[in-house]
Amino acid sequence: MQYTHQSVKDYVAAKKRGDRKTTDRIIREVTARFDTRTTDGSEAAELLEATMTVRFGEDL
Repeated sequence: MQYTHQSVKDYVAAKKRGDRKTTDRIIREVTARFDTRTTDGSEAAELLEATMTVRFGEDL
């Protein structure tokens, strides 16, 4: 899948390399943007897709 948001690209890269600290931080940041309506929701939707399709540590 092609991701359009840099935060989601960073999340996918971190998840593939098994970096839980970074994935948790990105989730918190995206959630905060969504909660304060500083994003239109597409970033959160894309992140949700990535959380369900990318396996943790799959590049290890």
